[in-house]
Amino acid sequence: MKTEDRKQAIADYKKRASVAGVFAIRCRATGEVWVGQALDLDKIENRIWFTLRMGSHRNAQLQRAWTAHGADHLSLETLERIEDEELGYVRDTLLKERVQHWRAELNASVV
Repeated sequence: MKTEDRKQAIADYKKRASVAGVFAIRCRATGEVWVGQALDLDKIENRIWFTLRMGSHRNAQLQRAWTAHGADHLSLETLERIEDEELGYVRDTLLKERVQHWRAELNASVV
């Protein structure tokens, strides 16, 4: 790949629109569910899995499930996408409302 092509690819990646939304993490071994929100759904799984691998996730229950059952028993799924919301405060308010809805709907804990 040429240097110019590589630079353009990096620039395009940085300009891409991120999609905010609500996600759930499920433990198949215990049936536990955790619901959270992310400003970039494409990156949240890597971020959470990294903290779990390091043993430093802030949610002790989720960390215990990871430690006891491993990555093979945990899955992350997108529950809802918040697209094309240009005003940050509107997006943030909507995310909070939707997270509360999904936590109640799934009887889930906080991620």
